[in-house]
Amino acid sequence: MPSFHNKKQYTVAFYNLENLFDTYDDELTQDNEFLPDSVKKWTFKRYLNKLRKLGFAISQIGENETGFPPALVGLSEVENELVLRDLISSQHLAHIHYDFVHFDSPDERGIDVALLYNKKVFHKLKASRHALDIFNVDGEKDYTRDILHVSGLFDGEKVHVIVNHWPSRREGLEESNIKRMAASNKVIEIMETILYEEPEAKFIILGDFNDNPDTESIKNLVNNQDLFNPMEQVYSKSRGTTRHDFVWDLFDQIILSTSFFERIPGTLTYLKADIFDEDFLKLFRGPFKGEPFRTYVGTKYKGGYSDHFPVYLILHK
Repeated sequence: MPSFHNKKQYTVAFYNLENLFDTYDDELTQDNEFLPDSVKKWTFKRYLNKLRKLGFAISQIGENETGFPPALVGLSEVENELVLRDLISSQHLAHIHYDFVHFDSPDERGIDVALLYNKKVFHKLKASRHALDIFNVDGEKDYTRDILHVSGLFDGEKVHVIVNHWPSRREGLEESNIKRMAASNKVIEIMETILYEEPEAKFIILGDFNDNPDTESIKNLVNNQDLFNPMEQVYSKSRGTTRHDFVWDLFDQIILSTSFFERIPGTLTYLKADIFDEDFLKLFRGPFKGEPFRTYVGTKYKGGYSDHFPVYLILHK
């Protein structure tokens, strides 16, 4: 097993958790389908099963390379602080020194982004949320997930982490593209504000972007800020993080400052990136063999992990 202390390798991951809701009714969010008496019959037993499975999956990301669970994990589709506390206290994560950053967002579905971090590796300095000012075709405001910015010392080196869950394609690709472009420009705005004060700032931008590495919104961000997107090298027709109508998409990505390639002694450097699509996360038979093993398909409970595979990268010193 690789030595964490000798090699100084760290995993950074992102995982869309597919509707991690508790079993309690929140009058401020649209969580009615995730209640024990709903059509989905979202019981406490099912909730605990999902927590256990997600905790196991997270604990395994990058373990083969570093010998340890991820130092940072960006998350999407979490309901609130309670589910995050339950997650880091679950069977496979309780022994890890995880804490998290989370803000309630105005998302209509009641799902937010968050950042898990190992307190022995990452020291949080500051956190803020940034709302997206976007509108539907009828002119009504679209209340969606905020963008999360967390700055901290990653093994002593200051890094800015930006966690995203950009607007979905539900209303159509062309109709929703303008919203993801707005999200792309918002991340650029956040970065430029930071760079004004810290010209050498290092960024890790991760999330479910609901766009692939070769799409306009991602290219806009990468090219505008001279970033590196390692997921471009991973993306193919036969592999991705989620699949719809038998077509793979790589919506989940981790994007870096090019400064992670400057091999300066004592600084974090990029090593590799990949999709964490281990067999235990997949359907193993039937017409959808190889796809993510989901918790639900429609209203039918399947008892799986998520409808997305995680992505990760390895940094080393």
